[in-house]
Amino acid sequence: MEDQLHATPSSTVPLFEVAELHPAPSSLIIEGGDYPQVQSFADVRNILFVESSKIWSIATPIAFNIWCNYGINSFTNIFAGHIGDIELSAVAIALSVVANFSFGFLLGMASALETLCGQAFGAGQIDLLGIYMQRSWIILFAACFALLPLYLYATPLLKLLGQEPGIADLAGEFTMQVMPQMFSLAINFPTQKFLQAQSKVGVLAWIGFAAFVGHILIIFLFVNVFKWGTTGAAVAYDISAWLVALAQLIYVVGWCKDGWSGLSWLAFKDLWSFAKLSIASAVMLCLEIWYFMMIIVLTGHLEDPVIAVGSLSICMNINGWEGMLFIGLNAAISVRVSNELGSGHPRAAKYSVIVIVVQSLLIGLLSALVIMATRNKFAIIFTDSVEMQKGVASLAHLLGITMVLNSVQPVISGKQILPLHTHKNGKLAFERSNNWCHNHCNMQVLLWEEVGKPW
Repeated sequence: MEDQLHATPSSTVPLFEVAELHPAPSSLIIEGGDYPQVQSFADVRNILFVESSKIWSIATPIAFNIWCNYGINSFTNIFAGHIGDIELSAVAIALSVVANFSFGFLLGMASALETLCGQAFGAGQIDLLGIYMQRSWIILFAACFALLPLYLYATPLLKLLGQEPGIADLAGEFTMQVMPQMFSLAINFPTQKFLQAQSKVGVLAWIGFAAFVGHILIIFLFVNVFKWGTTGAAVAYDISAWLVALAQLIYVVGWCKDGWSGLSWLAFKDLWSFAKLSIASAVMLCLEIWYFMMIIVLTGHLEDPVIAVGSLSICMNINGWEGMLFIGLNAAISVRVSNELGSGHPRAAKYSVIVIVVQSLLIGLLSALVIMATRNKFAIIFTDSVEMQKGVASLAHLLGITMVLNSVQPVISGKQILPLHTHKNGKLAFERSNNWCHNHCNMQVLLWEEVGKPW
């Protein structure tokens, strides 16, 4: 088998290189068929090894790319935190509430493309990938214009939500400055899903790494050398986001001739059906991302909002580093299951899900232990304020619980979204989202209880 993704257990997969794939690849122990029924521990061990190799060969470069992209967000917060406490809180509000709202909605809508492209590739219909991607561009750009009022009226909206006026004013100014970043996502997400469906994820990792390193250099220059403050941080944020989007687009147009055959009028066909599918796909992921946003808003009502918002935003940044790994696993399991179902291998899809869920839970437990061991130290990365560091330390145990609870759900949602695209039933999407909300109620109650105590 030429396919590195669907290699035998004895093969090795380079960290950021994935071989060119053929449509409808077989990933099975028995050539040309599904996995046999498990009969012994040796079968379990073999399946664990094979599936781990395949999933992580996809997930590692995807997660690395997402880590680098998230690192752009985190380092923007870090540099703002070393300007001052109010700057950290304002940038945290701008990125975690307003920008995060649009990020969650656009990423959720793009998740429809992830599954459609994965199934088309698994079925050998590679020519459809470029059409699907262009439809997603159109829909996401339209969504960006619909989201513009959130950016234009961020200051009055934040004040209406009860945020402290000083924080709301600076956050609104920063939000206006990062509007270009939102439009970059309309190109970034569809091209990313297009490449992921074909397991051409190595290039995503290198693009993300280059943008991450470039962002650190640019933001250091603008904030520490030119002394542009939060304006410099916003400009660096925009530049880095567009570098990622344009680099991915150039690679798709120049090096993906199988899936990309140029612009096509077919992209405008069935736009409304595609849009409804995209919106339905966005529901679960939006709820996952937005519930953190709501808690940030609630902390703005506390007695000392600067310390409260800043402390919680630091914890959420740390949690985000772990969360980006699981979003990478989400994408990997979606690609694996889509390809296996497209190839008619349901048992292989089932075993992939079981393996990655167990591994995700173990990663969550390990992350929680690391946080508890460094509870008094890790906030130094974000702030020099002793008071802010104490606030973060008081939330460390809850951060550890969050990391465990959030370790499995993103991976499962990558699998759950698949039936949504085989049934044109909006109610199904709502019911799955409702079940997801139920699983997170305890997390939200714990967080509200913690941030609601006197600071």
